[in-house]
Amino acid sequence: MGILEIIILGIVQGIAEFLPISSSAHLIIFRDVFGIGNGINENVALCLDIALHLGTLLAIGIYFFKDFIGMIAKGFTKGMKDKEGKILWFLVIATIPAAIVGVLFEDVIENAIRTNYILIALALAIMGIIIYFVDKLSKQTNSIEEMNWKEALIIGCSQVFALIPGFSRSGTTIATARALKLNREDAAKFSFYLSAPVVLGAVGLHLLKAETWQIISANASIFMIGVLVAFMAGLLCIEFLLKYLKKHDFKIFMWYRIILALLVIGMIVF
Repeated sequence: MGILEIIILGIVQGIAEFLPISSSAHLIIFRDVFGIGNGINENVALCLDIALHLGTLLAIGIYFFKDFIGMIAKGFTKGMKDKEGKILWFLVIATIPAAIVGVLFEDVIENAIRTNYILIALALAIMGIIIYFVDKLSKQTNSIEEMNWKEALIIGCSQVFALIPGFSRSGTTIATARALKLNREDAAKFSFYLSAPVVLGAVGLHLLKAETWQIISANASIFMIGVLVAFMAGLLCIEFLLKYLKKHDFKIFMWYRIILALLVIGMIVF
């Protein structure tokens, strides 16, 4: 696998993990439809997948380091009585649905949908339209501090749909948060917070296996480049989206998803 292909996929992961455009759909499309990184063996694919997700996890951890430290410290000392502390427990509540469904059905969904490129393209287009109109019709009245545990659970449940490539974890959680009247910036911020335990769990399960470390060791250069590129792209993308949403809506992401969906359908059909 060439360095250029690793860099391209790392950039794709770093951008698509945080923008509401579906990282899983993009990696599938770039590999299988566009042919970038296609044909690599199972071990290299696993190594790169772990590296890209670890890179985005590091981006979240470093960008929101002070936020997470504050949540953890106050969450365990003051609990739900503190504005920062309660966010920690909201994240725990919101993570549970996706964790349960992911453990039970992720492989089933992956095997059933991963090569159905038309379905993935349709999910990209339809979810893009949903995100835009939900945001457009929702009032920006609440902040994260005004959330309650029921709203956190609803946002967490929406993550289940992100197991289907094309829906987008950030897209579904941001759209759900907006439907609950969370302002755009805080909706994106809570989505970013929520991605940390999800990605950590997915990466952690792989890293607990001895054979995973053997695969990483055998493909160390691919692993390091993947982590670095995804990390840098992720940091830039988090910064960009939080600033962008202060003055703009999700129209650009809707049109991007629709255009990409049409391009994929065109390449598959014709």
